[in-house]
Amino acid sequence: MSGQSLLVPGELSPTRSVPGNIRRPEYVGKPGPTPYTGPEVQSAETIELMRIAGRLAAQAMEEAAKIIAPGVTTDELDRVAHDYLCDHGAYPSTLGYRGFPKSLCTSVNEVICHGIPDSTVMHDGDIINLDVTAYIGGVHGDNNATYLVGDVDEESRLLVERTRESLNRAIKAVRPGRQINVIGRVIESYAKRFGYGVVRDFTGHGINSSFHSGLIIPHYDSPRATTVMQPGMTFTIEPMLTLGTHEYDMWDDGWTVVTKDRRRTAQFEHTLVVTDSGAEILTLP
Repeated sequence: MSGQSLLVPGELSPTRSVPGNIRRPEYVGKPGPTPYTGPEVQSAETIELMRIAGRLAAQAMEEAAKIIAPGVTTDELDRVAHDYLCDHGAYPSTLGYRGFPKSLCTSVNEVICHGIPDSTVMHDGDIINLDVTAYIGGVHGDNNATYLVGDVDEESRLLVERTRESLNRAIKAVRPGRQINVIGRVIESYAKRFGYGVVRDFTGHGINSSFHSGLIIPHYDSPRATTVMQPGMTFTIEPMLTLGTHEYDMWDDGWTVVTKDRRRTAQFEHTLVVTDSGAEILTLP
């Protein structure tokens, strides 16, 4: 570990505006989204729209990642992703979702997920997760990845590499006819080889015209995750692995989730559609 000090909340910049001609998700300006009541299996038309949304989300994340460096603020990452999405006609799905104030999540070091971009400055040796979701054509595409800031210690670098590998292995396990819990079984068994914790209370989710459809994708071997995968189902897989405990604390902002032992954590995510023979990744740039 780098021995750097623990993260503390920074200052928020003013809310960024979205051009009026860009379609908003229905939850913007409301306390929460309307519960999704549609099917988890999507039409070919919806899946094609999700390819567009997913590609834009991946490209916006790539654009923001280009400026990751010591001395750059997480708010600047938010600005880059926000501008990219708006310039391409997409709405940043997180902006206004249950009151979230920014256009992506930036989770640094011990932050498991949902970190809010602010005046926090990245330092040499940090790791940072960017989580970007695009809404366009009436559907969402959601992805995230963890990046290295400057010269990162070996323990953290391996955590990042292995978390990415856990996602890759989970995607390969997706098959129609299998239960959802095979995904978590693959992730958990791989993570245990290295003594990593697997976050349980934050999961992958169904996604389509709804940001979170209600379908839950655990990243551990849950006996309750018995839903059978079918061709056309769309959901995210987004394992969160930790160097220590999977238990967490939440900041007073109601969003920022940190490991209880304050050890580092990494995450990777793709939006997928189940195909006749496996899975297609919809969030490729």
